[in-house]
Order: sequence, then structure tokens, then C-alpha cells
Amino acid sequence: MLNRNRRLRKEYLYRKSVEANERAHDEKKRKIREALQEGKPIPTELRNEEAKLRQEIDLEDQVTAVPRSNIDDEYANAAEKDPKILLTTSRDPSHPLKQFIKELKFVFPNATQMNRGNQVIPEIMETCSSHDFTDVIIVHEHRGVPDGLTICHLPFGPTAYFHLLNVVTRHDIKDKSIGTMPGAYPHLILDNFKSKLGERTATILKHLFPVPKPDTKHIITFANRSDYISFRNHVCEKKGPKSVDLKEIGPRFEMQLYLIKLGTMDQKEAPTEWVLRPYMNTSKKRKFLAD
Repeated sequence: MLNRNRRLRKEYLYRKSVEANERAHDEKKRKIREALQEGKPIPTELRNEEAKLRQEIDLEDQVTAVPRSNIDDEYANAAEKDPKILLTTSRDPSHPLKQFIKELKFVFPNATQMNRGNQVIPEIMETCSSHDFTDVIIVHEHRGVPDGLTICHLPFGPTAYFHLLNVVTRHDIKDKSIGTMPGAYPHLILDNFKSKLGERTATILKHLFPVPKPDTKHIITFANRSDYISFRNHVCEKKGPKSVDLKEIGPRFEMQLYLIKLGTMDQKEAPTEWVLRPYMNTSKKRKFLAD
């Protein structure tokens, strides 16, 4: 089983490495197709390849004409079964981190909390693979304050790394009528993830939750504002025929994406899909998760 997973990961990483070349080839065919449809001359840089590209276009149908991404391979089986998540922390967690991870267990349906102990990352990945977990979430801290969140999708990846900011647990919310955490699967609101990186991030986040029932009153929001993702957890209550009251039940926090790797956490050789470089922080007008 482990050898099979290792082989499948290597095959996936190879397919992902050639995806950039395939994307450039599809872009050339798109330019040829548009020029033929609009009656415009073929672009100069493509005239040497025109005959070969036109032959490929003639052989395409409605299915093969659509470029296929390896992201489809990562989440190809996501609709077949509900996600099964393992939640754990960094080693020797403080009391605030333990309290935060307990609350996250109720945020993510079908999540199992595990005490980290002395286990290393390869051991955790091996355990999750043998027990059919779909995702692993590890929460990190600095001086008793949760400051990092790692989401790893199994068995191929990707692995997304987030900074955590302004973490407020349910116990820190002053409202005493906060109520209990609902057990129903939540509706998701993914707001302002418009760029390709934003869609990629939204795909990683939404596959942590199963499909809810249409009449559920539990709502979870991921709202992107200036590349900071605000997490909010609400329950809606109907007050009248045309009025609905939203009640926050916590926890709440902000997330900042800084790294996406194509493999799992135990793969040191996994290529980097996107990383937040230091100089990017100075470009205040540029947004990466939204257009």
C-alpha cells in the first residue's frame, strides 16, 4: 500500500511538471482557433507551427478541446465520499492551542483530533494514508498564540500554508448567549476569490467540508479582503417572514496564504506552486487572491 501511494505521488508530480508545457501548447491552439473564427491572419510567431496545430484542432471534439488540469486529479474522488480530517498541533502545545484545536474539531465535520506527542510528519502521513484520511490540518503556535495553519490533502497534495492572525476563541467572545456548536454540516460562503490563485485557495478550503442539507442553519464564511481571509462561524435564525438574524458562535480568525506546495508535507522534493516573496508585501495595490 505504501509503495503504491509513493508510486502514485511520483506519477502525479511528473504530470504536474509537464502541465506548464501543455498549457503553453493549448494557448497556441487557442490563438489559432480565434484567428480562424474571426478571419484574421495567423500570428507571426505561430506560422511555422500552423499546419501541425490546425491538424490537432481538426481532430478535437467538445471534450478534448477543453484543457485539463491536474487539479482535477487531486480532487477527482472528492465527490464520492465525505472528507475525513485529522487535526493535530505542533509538539508540546500550550493550553490556548489545545483549546483552539478543540473548537476547530467542531468547525470541521468528520474531524478527528490527535495528540501529537513525539510523532514526526512522515509517521503522521503514513498513519493517515493507512486509515483513509483525506486531509491533515496542523496548527502551530508562537509563545502560546496560534499563528500557523497547514492544510495537506491526501494522497497527492496540495499542501497550503497559512499565517493565523487575530485568533478569538469561543471562550474569548464576550456574548454569554453564544450557545452550543451545531452538529449540522455548514453552508459555505467563499467571497472574493476571483483570480486563479484565489480559485485554487477556495478549492482547497471548500473540500474540507461535506455537502450540507438545503435547510441547514449553520453558515461558515471565508471572506477575502486584501489577501487576508476572514473566517466567521454563524447560525442563522428566522425572526419573521422576511427577516433573518445571524448569530456568531465562534471561533473567529484571519488567515494569510504564504505557500502552496504540490506534494504532501512529508515530501521534501515537492515543487512549489506559489510562494509569497518578501518583496510582494510592498506592492500594496496588488491583490493575489482577487482581481
